Amino acid sequence: MEPVKGSLDLKDKNHQLTLKEFPYIIRWRDDRCTRCGKCTAVCPVKAIVPNVRVERVVSSEGPSPMPKVTRNVVSIVSQVNDIDRYCTGCAMCQFVCPNAAIEPEFNPEHKFLQFKNKGGDPYKRGGRRNDPGPSTLDKLKFTRISMLTDPALDAGRHEFYLKTFLGRILPPENLPLKVENGKLVVDKGQDVFVPPVREVYPIMIGSMSVGALSPPMWEGLAMGVAYLNEELGMPVVMASGEGGMPPRLLKSRFLKYFILQIASGYFGWDEIVRSLPHMVEDPAAIEIKYGQGAKPGDGGLLMSSKVLKLISSIRGVPMLVDLASPPTHQTKFSIEEAVAKMIQSMSMAWGFRVPVYPKISGTKTAKAVLNNLARNPYAAALSIDGEDGGTGAAYNVSMDKMGHPIASNIRECYLDLVKQGKQNELPLIAAGGIGKKGNLAANAAALIMLGASMVSVGKYLMQSTAGCLGDENNRCNLCNTGRCPRGITTQDPKLYRRLDSSRVAERLVDVFRAADTELKKIFAPMGRSTELPIGMSDGLSVNDRAIAERLGIGYVC
Repeated sequence: MEPVKGSLDLKDKNHQLTLKEFPYIIRWRDDRCTRCGKCTAVCPVKAIVPNVRVERVVSSEGPSPMPKVTRNVVSIVSQVNDIDRYCTGCAMCQFVCPNAAIEPEFNPEHKFLQFKNKGGDPYKRGGRRNDPGPSTLDKLKFTRISMLTDPALDAGRHEFYLKTFLGRILPPENLPLKVENGKLVVDKGQDVFVPPVREVYPIMIGSMSVGALSPPMWEGLAMGVAYLNEELGMPVVMASGEGGMPPRLLKSRFLKYFILQIASGYFGWDEIVRSLPHMVEDPAAIEIKYGQGAKPGDGGLLMSSKVLKLISSIRGVPMLVDLASPPTHQTKFSIEEAVAKMIQSMSMAWGFRVPVYPKISGTKTAKAVLNNLARNPYAAALSIDGEDGGTGAAYNVSMDKMGHPIASNIRECYLDLVKQGKQNELPLIAAGGIGKKGNLAANAAALIMLGASMVSVGKYLMQSTAGCLGDENNRCNLCNTGRCPRGITTQDPKLYRRLDSSRVAERLVDVFRAADTELKKIFAPMGRSTELPIGMSDGLSVNDRAIAERLGIGYVC
C-alpha cells in the first residue's frame, strides 16, 4: 500500500507545539499595525517575526456580479512556536508600538513546564518563585496603637532615630569602661576585644553583583547610596554580591558605604586583595555567603552570556565561560569550621576594624549556625535569606520547591537568642521577599518587630528604580540569560544603554525617603522614636490563627 501523501509532514507537525501550550500568547491587531518593525526588532527572545500570509478574497462586482476569487499576499507579525523562543510576556513590543497594535496575554492554561527541558536539562530561570499569593509578611497588622496611657508620637514633627547597629554589641558588664570623677571613660588597663560596630540604616541593599547587574544599574545604585549618606544623612549600605568591585571604587572614599561579599567561587577577590594596601577607607562590613534563600543548597551561577570583557577583567576569569560557585565552601569540612575560619581570616585582613558576618539560606538548620556564632566573639551578625528572595540563574525546582519563609525563621532565631540572653548582642539581618507586593516599609517594620535588627532588599529595588518587568507569573524573568529588555541584568551594551544610571539613583533616593516616612508612621503610634522596636512582637497581630501561634503574636479577626 502506498503511503498517504503528506503523512511525513503530519508526523512532523504532530510533534510541534501549538501556541496554547505557551505561557504568553501575542495578540496582534492587523487593522492597527503599520508594519514599522519596531516590535520584532526589540523582542529580546525573538518570539515574534515579520512574516507573510496568503489571503483568499471572494468579490463580486458589476450589474450581474459573478463571484471572483483572488489571492493576496500580506505582511504580518507572527508568533514563533519554537519552545526555545517562547514569549516571556515582557511586553516590550507593546511598549514600542506606536499604535497599540500588539500585546502579550498571559495564558493560564499553558503547559510550558512540561516541555521546557530539552536535552535533559531542567528549566533554569531568573526572577522569583511562581507564587502570586500574599506572603506571611503582608498579612501582619500593627495593632499596638497608643491612645491615652502610652506616649504616642507625631510622626510628622517628632524627631526619630531610625538607625541600627551592624556588629556585635558587648553586654554592659564586658565593656572596658569605668567611672572617674562622675564621668564614664575608657579603661585602658583592661585587655578587652571591642568588636567593630557600624551605625547603619535598618534597610540595606542586598547582594547583587557586578555581573548579575549591568554597569549602569550597579552604578546607579552606588550613586544613590552615596547621595543618601552624604546629602541626606541616611547611612544606607549596599552589599556588593560575589564577584568583587571595580578597582577604582575599591580605592575610593565611597568604599565605606559598601559591604564586600566573599562566596564559594571567590570571584573578584584577587582584585580586592591587591587593592587592600591602597584602600583609603574600610568597607562597611564583610559578608561571607554560604547560601541564597531563593535556592538553598544550590550554588551560584553567572551564565557565560553575561561574562563579557568588563566582568572577566574584574573577576579574573576568561570571557564567555559559565561562572559556577559551589553550594558550599569546598575547602571546609563543616559550617562551624567554615564560619570560624572565614570570620577570623577576614577580620585579620582588615586588622579587626571591620564587622564580618555570614549569610545563610533560611532553613531549619539556621539555629545551629546561630548558636555557633553566638559563641564566636568575632562574629558580627547573621544574615538569613528566606525563600521569597529574587535570584539570578536557578533551577525552577530549587526556586519553587525548596526554602524556608523568612518570618518564622527569623522569629525562632531571635527567640533562641532571647533564651541565651544575647538578643541585644548579635544582630539578625532578614532578607527574602521584602516588598514583594510593594509594602517595603511595612514588611521591614514587621521583620524588625519579629526580631531582625535590619533587613536586606534586592528585587524590590530593581522593580522600583529601573522598571523591572518580572513578576510571580513568570513574566519576563530573563535575568539569567543576559537578554534583559530593560537593561538591568545584562552585559550587552545594546541593551544596557537603554538604562540611565542617573535616573536609577534618583529613584533609589525617592524609594528610601518614602520608606523612611512610612517607618515613622508605623513606629510613632507605638511610642518608639529613640530606638527601633526590635523584637516588639506585642505590636503585631494577624487574622490567621496558625500564623499567630507559629510567630507568637496576637490573633485578631
